[in-house]
Amino acid sequence: MGVVNITPDSFSDGGQFLTPDAAVAHAVRMLSEGADVVDLGAESTRPGVRVAAASGSNRELELGPAVSTDRMNEPAGAPAVSAKEEQARLLPVLEALLAVRPHAVVSVDTYKADTARAALQAGAEIINDVSGFMWDPAIAEVCAEYGPGVVLGHSRGVPDEWQEQDELEPDALLKTVRDGLAASLAAAKAFGISPSAVVLDPGYGFGKRYSENYALLARQAGLLELGWPLLAGLSRKSFLGRALADLFGGVSAPIGARENASLAAMTAAILNGASIVRVHSVRAAIEAARIADAVWEAKGASVAIEQESLDEEAAAAPPRKVRSLRTAAVAPTSKIRSPETPMEAPANEDGAREAPPAPTIPYRPEITHWGRRQGRKGRTKH
Repeated sequence: MGVVNITPDSFSDGGQFLTPDAAVAHAVRMLSEGADVVDLGAESTRPGVRVAAASGSNRELELGPAVSTDRMNEPAGAPAVSAKEEQARLLPVLEALLAVRPHAVVSVDTYKADTARAALQAGAEIINDVSGFMWDPAIAEVCAEYGPGVVLGHSRGVPDEWQEQDELEPDALLKTVRDGLAASLAAAKAFGISPSAVVLDPGYGFGKRYSENYALLARQAGLLELGWPLLAGLSRKSFLGRALADLFGGVSAPIGARENASLAAMTAAILNGASIVRVHSVRAAIEAARIADAVWEAKGASVAIEQESLDEEAAAAPPRKVRSLRTAAVAPTSKIRSPETPMEAPANEDGAREAPPAPTIPYRPEITHWGRRQGRKGRTKH
């Protein structure tokens, strides 16, 4: 997924692609380099900005018990971008891009129901909501009506609160993200959104402090237990620059010097179960992803060979009590048996040795119809 920011203030490339001509040219270049999806965003959600409900709705955001809606009226941080302004930036680019690349799969990065509706009517096929239906709950109804692919992201609170939040322990952080994504899934289900349309995003940098992002990345495979494909967006994030500070005179690496770190983080995400990666440099990401996928597939083949060996040992062994040698065919798990783990299992109460549990690797759910809308309102991809 290639990122095109149609904003004056995005942290990574704000202002570079603000005009329709520049944005369309950049999107076409990404598609030519091999991007499967182009993600257009017309509002920055970097730390410190204020988010607001869709223009004309006059409704307060339902942010959950941990977030105060009273703060939305305070002048702290950059002013919120209205739905009208967001659409003025977005729609000319979306329409022009589809005019020159009519079969391109275009995602729109928005949390506003009004903007999502306008984008879907103009031909977008995916709505990428970084809040997971939490900042403007009416967006779930729009997605149910139009039937696009949906990215449900996790955000811990809102951007102008992120820098004041307490840091969580790694396991507590993983539980927070998992519970938040489960709540978004429940909202999607309540509105009748097809399960095959949904992809989950852990939300790196969205309400996660510096070290929390690395803790989450190391434990990302645990989110596969929810049973949905994962999207990871780590490209150029500030926590990557901070980790390189000792190489840059004690200050965070500048945006332009984070490409190698972005590829390293992306590779780690793929090896921890990500099926989609959101990137700024497409060609380099594709090359790195090919290697990561080869490692993933080799790891799966190694586990299959080990399982076959276990089956042969079980068949040749004398009769004894054994546990099932196989896990469910598609049961997601984050546990990989270490090569150093002894294969011999402890004896049971009768003195017989039980077969060890089957080795597993995290299961990456297959992406089937994500981003395709057939026979529904709006543009249909042929």
